[in-house]
Amino acid sequence: MSYQYELHCHTAPVSRCAETSPEEAARLYIEAGYDGVVVTDHMNRYTFQALPDGMSWEEQVAHFLSGWRRFREAAGEKLTVLLGMELRFDENDNDYLVYGIDEEFLLAHPDLMEMRPVSFSFLARENGLLFYQAHPFRDGMTVVYPELLDGIESYNGHPGHESRNDIASIWARKYDLLQISGSDFHFPDACGCGGIRTEKPIRDNRDLIAALRARPQLIRR
Repeated sequence: MSYQYELHCHTAPVSRCAETSPEEAARLYIEAGYDGVVVTDHMNRYTFQALPDGMSWEEQVAHFLSGWRRFREAAGEKLTVLLGMELRFDENDNDYLVYGIDEEFLLAHPDLMEMRPVSFSFLARENGLLFYQAHPFRDGMTVVYPELLDGIESYNGHPGHESRNDIASIWARKYDLLQISGSDFHFPDACGCGGIRTEKPIRDNRDLIAALRARPQLIRR
């Protein structure tokens, strides 16, 4: 028996480019036969530009977490729903998928978007997180030093972008980077385009980190 997990999922309205509510996304992934989803809403300046001026970091974090919380509530016992993020630093348009985070980590680091890959890499390793570059060969991306990363998203299933997954796979093998696959879910048609298969169920962040370090089977559709 194997288990299927989505690693790259956005919800509206937290991710402003997403078109699907957490409740609808939960229904779609249950119907698609997935066992769990990591909600990776965008942690970038654009996410928070829609909020009223003067909101505290605590209020901004509460907004960021709202998609994950609604998804988790809608899924109930039918899906394991974990918290991740697609982080963008102010320096450029690169995106990074981060796994293992929780609310406490976010509240303690209001400078996340001001950081750079070097400083965040140290922070991630200090906190037992995994740090991947998302769709690293899509137009507009800048390749970073492999030693700063735990891995890369070598398969991105977003149907509206050319992510050059074949190049990403070669790059990952060349530098022995961990690989992940994700649907990059923003709208219903993208449900189930990526993810991982595991032999053991993932129940929490500890299970997730262990599964990713074990180099799971990637879903490519």
